Amino acid sequence: MAKQEAIRTLSEDQRKEVFLALVQVQDEAVNVLQSRKMIAGRFGLGERQVRQIEQEGLDACWPPLE
Repeated sequence: MAKQEAIRTLSEDQRKEVFLALVQVQDEAVNVLQSRKMIAGRFGLGERQVRQIEQEGLDACWPPLE
């Protein structure tokens, strides 16, 4: 499965939920690498998927960035 296809199995709302949780964890002074691991575990995703969602959220300025 191509990497973009892996995250496309999640709805946009689900990806936004993952992104928001990631930003919130990082705001609590958890470093980026550790926050990705935490969120991957919480949502049952791979770290690669979390990184892809993170990039998508940054590119689109998803909340809470907007």
